[in-house]
Amino acid sequence: MLRKISVAVASLGLLAGLTACGSSGASDDPNAPLKVAVNPVPHGEVLQHVKDELAADAGLELEIVTFNDYNQPNTALVEQQVTANYFQTVPFMEEFEKKSGDDLEWIAPVHLEPLGIYSEKVKDLNAVPQGATVAVPNDPANQGRALKLLADNGLLTLKPDAPTSATEQDIADNPKKLEIKPLEAAQLPRSLPDVDLAVINGNYAMEAGLTPKDDALAAEKAEGNPYANGIVTLPEDKDDPRVKKLVELLQGPEVAKFVEGKYSGSVLITTGKPAATS
Repeated sequence: MLRKISVAVASLGLLAGLTACGSSGASDDPNAPLKVAVNPVPHGEVLQHVKDELAADAGLELEIVTFNDYNQPNTALVEQQVTANYFQTVPFMEEFEKKSGDDLEWIAPVHLEPLGIYSEKVKDLNAVPQGATVAVPNDPANQGRALKLLADNGLLTLKPDAPTSATEQDIADNPKKLEIKPLEAAQLPRSLPDVDLAVINGNYAMEAGLTPKDDALAAEKAEGNPYANGIVTLPEDKDDPRVKKLVELLQGPEVAKFVEGKYSGSVLITTGKPAATS
């Protein structure tokens, strides 16, 4: 009997250990490190600056969790591996919610990464040939954003009721018979030798050594732009004091100075407050 009890106790101990190992990486403890999921550039660099230069004095301990794509940061948030993420726009968040059925909470905007039209073959948008191939991001929010940038520069026309997640089906007029080629956003810089134009997200352009100011044939403007990147949490964490402290630091003058000095217009601090559109 004693042996059976010992085995049972050992089994319970093992189960407890497995449960602890599988527990959430996030924490509700206000004194615990705040885990934030990011893309490496510029989000990770901006957050590293906050961690190195500002967080300690503000009484905030940060843990940065880096992902190289647009899929994993929200998954990590939903699975409570992190308490917040910093990589996305409101339209991207809403598309994720629509597809996954999960509820996220937009907390605050931080910066804009202008989408740009880049090419290794065309020097002027007026010289884009008939039938040109144009690579665009394949996620709905950024694909619609890319098509709007093409439309704003006279390469096509979107239907008046085109949503923010516009696709080829929302093109009203395509006078140059452009071939739209959706690709994963991270692959767009590498596609440049194989396409006539590529509409590239700011973070991936920077990783490839491209800047809107020097290399883009056209780029988004900051004024009135709804595509600011910001801090997102789960609804139950929206009032976490650590998150509020992080937002204060990210929206403060020290971060603005860092961004302006480091990115030379490839990243623009935003003062607007994009809100959910649905």
